[in-house]
Amino acid sequence: MAKESFEEFYRRIYGTRWDALREALTGEEAPKRSIDGLIEPYFMDDASIETALLLPVEEGNEILDMCAAPGGKTIVLLSRLNGTGRLVSNDRSPDRRERMRRAIASSCPEKWRSASTITGHDASRWGLYEKEAYDAILLDAPCSSERHVLTSPEHYRMWSPSRPKRLKAQQFAMLSSAFLALRHGGFLLYSTCSINPEENEEIIARLMKRHPGEVEEAKIMLTDGEKREHGMIVLPDTAKGRGPMYAALLRKL
Repeated sequence: MAKESFEEFYRRIYGTRWDALREALTGEEAPKRSIDGLIEPYFMDDASIETALLLPVEEGNEILDMCAAPGGKTIVLLSRLNGTGRLVSNDRSPDRRERMRRAIASSCPEKWRSASTITGHDASRWGLYEKEAYDAILLDAPCSSERHVLTSPEHYRMWSPSRPKRLKAQQFAMLSSAFLALRHGGFLLYSTCSINPEENEEIIARLMKRHPGEVEEAKIMLTDGEKREHGMIVLPDTAKGRGPMYAALLRKL
């Protein structure tokens, strides 16, 4: 039943493209790469690295990575701070925080690590306690992660249409919280590894509708990215196995 529901759900979104996209999602991933300057490599999907680089960061900035584990994008942000300012890398899961802590310790030079702080707060409530506190925020939100679902028999059997509904409510709560925590003039990068528009551009549209005149979308470019109403998405069937990765960049006015 779950299999039929999953297939019907995504075929309704992608139509005749779904067969090729599904094959790419279950097929061989593109070779991963690492960034320069690390003690030892930390390999990531190239689309993930490129997405993390979209967030405007200057040395000395106060940066928040709201859902940072397992730590790949946080490592990219630490490289750009170069030991200045502060990067708060947050994740509610103790196990995921420990995994991130080990990744930073083994990969990042001591200079980069000096700017790192790791926390375990509820991202959806952050803006209630720290308002306008950060120059830039990355929200790589929990999502449907369809590539993982398709390659995990257990998760495939458990899938239901209620999952993306639950996730998009959580994503919007986190994005709204991030917007409150962002300083005026600052940038907010929203990303997921989902292929579901309800978790991507529709979340951005909802935030912009809630805050008219307070937020604008900034232009971005991703290699092999496809434009959406808001942001861009990299899909593996047309990106040589890279992705999926969705990103949109907002500026608080």
